[in-house]
Amino acid sequence: MTTKSSPGTLTRPAGVEIAYEVSGSRGPVILLTHGFTVTLRMWDPTVAALVQAGWRVVTWDVRGHGLTATPEEPSLYSLDRVIDDLAALLDHLELDQVVMGGLSFGGYLSLAFWVAHRDRVQALVLADTGPGYRNADAREAWNQAAVERAADIDARGVTALESSGAAGSNAAVQGQVGFDRHRSLAGLSLAVRGFLTQHDGRVMEALPKIRVPTLILVGEQDEPFRKASDVMTAKIEGAEQVVIPDAGHVANLDQPEAFNQALLGFLKRFR
Repeated sequence: MTTKSSPGTLTRPAGVEIAYEVSGSRGPVILLTHGFTVTLRMWDPTVAALVQAGWRVVTWDVRGHGLTATPEEPSLYSLDRVIDDLAALLDHLELDQVVMGGLSFGGYLSLAFWVAHRDRVQALVLADTGPGYRNADAREAWNQAAVERAADIDARGVTALESSGAAGSNAAVQGQVGFDRHRSLAGLSLAVRGFLTQHDGRVMEALPKIRVPTLILVGEQDEPFRKASDVMTAKIEGAEQVVIPDAGHVANLDQPEAFNQALLGFLKRFR
C-alpha cells in the first residue's frame, strides 16, 4: 500500500534545516525516529500500517542524516541539540503531546527526550535499542567503537554504511533504509562522533522514574540489544516487551507484519 506523506522543513539556528514527513490526516499522533546512519525511509512499512489503522505519523531525518541540512561544524552535533530539534518540531506541528518512538538511536533519543520533556510524551515505543551506560568504562568502549565507525565512513563512504550492520545484513532491508537519501556523508560522520558517543548516564538513571505506558520491541536475533531490552523492561514500571521472531536489529523491516501487529496491539489503548 502506498501512503501519501506531506514533506516539510523546519529552520533551526545556525543554518540547520530539519527534513520531516507527516503521514495521515487524522487520529492520534505518533512520532518515530530512525536509527543511526539510516533515514526516515526505514519507517515506510510501519507508517503505512499505522495510517491504515487511523494514526497520524511524523517521521524525520536527524541532524547529519538524510535530507536534513546541517553545516559541517562539530559543535552542531550533540544530543542536547537533537533533543531541542525534536521539541521544536513538535512546536512547529502544534503538537503538545505524542506517542514517542524510535529504533536503535531513535529509541535512545526517545528516552532522552522523555528525561528533558516528560510532559510531552504520552507513551514510549522503544525498538532494538538500549538505555546507554552508567559505567564509565563501558561508555568509553562504546564511544571508541563510534569513533572507529565515523573513521570508516570517512574512508569508505556508503560502502561503510552497507557493511556496518546498522541496517542488518539483508540486502533487501538495506534497500529500504534510504542510504541514497543522505545529502552529506561528512555530516553523517560528524553526527556519529558527536551524538552516537555518550557522555553521561542520564537515560539509564531515569528508567525507574518513567511512568508512561512503554512498549519494548526487540528482534529475536538482535543479540547486542536483547540484554538491554531486558534491563529496560525490568526497570521501567509496567513496561511490556515483545520479541519479534526471526528478526535482527531492524525488526520493523526484517519482520514487518509481526512488528506492526505488536505495535498496533499496544497502541489500541490510545484510540
